[in-house]
Amino acid sequence: MRKSFESVMSGNPDKVCDQIADAIVDEYIKRDKTASIDINVLGSHGMLMIGGEVNSDADFDIGELAKNVYRDIGYTDEIEVFVNVDDQSEEMKRVKNGVTDNVVINGYATSQTREMLPHPVVFAHNFVRRIDDLRKIDPSFSWLRPDGKVQIVMEKNEVKSITILASHHLNVTEKNVQTALLERLIEPLVGDNGLKIIINPLGPFTIIGFRADSGVSGSKVAVDTYGGLIPHGDFSLSGKDPMRVDRAGAYMARYVARYLVEQELCKSAMINLVYAMGQADPVHIHAIGMSEKSRGAKTDLTNLIKDKFDFRPEAIVERLGLRQSIYRQTAVYGHFGREGFPWEVSQV
Repeated sequence: MRKSFESVMSGNPDKVCDQIADAIVDEYIKRDKTASIDINVLGSHGMLMIGGEVNSDADFDIGELAKNVYRDIGYTDEIEVFVNVDDQSEEMKRVKNGVTDNVVINGYATSQTREMLPHPVVFAHNFVRRIDDLRKIDPSFSWLRPDGKVQIVMEKNEVKSITILASHHLNVTEKNVQTALLERLIEPLVGDNGLKIIINPLGPFTIIGFRADSGVSGSKVAVDTYGGLIPHGDFSLSGKDPMRVDRAGAYMARYVARYLVEQELCKSAMINLVYAMGQADPVHIHAIGMSEKSRGAKTDLTNLIKDKFDFRPEAIVERLGLRQSIYRQTAVYGHFGREGFPWEVSQV
């Protein structure tokens, strides 16, 4: 069975918005660990709009921070920033447990890779990170620009096709782009075994970022989580403080799924959490462990995780130590399967 996954580079318009939103979250947490934050970012054609609600005494120049992130990603054009961030409503301030909405969350882990993610997810994220690294550290790839994406198709852990959109400077020809990526990226990583390779199928890719397309934070949920190969909720992760159950619950569900696989209770695990507005405890918890084969036996592990883990947002934040300024790092290359995050720590 063939499986596909898409990952995007750090300069993808949606990911620019995610990184700005999470840089704002980081700055608030750095100044006020109890800040309640819900930020949304929209970018479009020379303009950046930052809106949302924050409950905090911390004060800093949000617009200037956004511009710094934009430049750090690799964009050099000027961008006009509008900020309209207000206090949370008095009704929302009454919700102290982080559950400000009805939320459905899924967490997943598998033993098929070291990262405990499906092979296509791992491969695609590593591929786009490699392109970004070439742009940043290799002078011979200084012609690369930050926008782009990669789609891969795999069958039985073997890459069958790769489609790359790689942005570049005007003075680089389409043929040079293709040759450089083939010789320095594709062949070293996957060889030349007859796979289908498509690079910039529409031709030159020089009009990029918000000049070409709009972006909005929270719209790349599949890229952020399990690539659409595993069900995920309709919530976004970026732009929210770690007490919010959308974020805390997603990290905890992943943490628990990893635990079940690491303890060799199953080959892959799926966790389902359902929260109701204002209720700290989930109204539904379900955990299924699966054998190695997709049609293999399934084991109900719900009672085990209910006894071992506390799924209230405040308990999650305490257990995982989430009140840290680490979230801009999560906003590109996926939130899972990467070292350095507390929900990815081995539990064996």
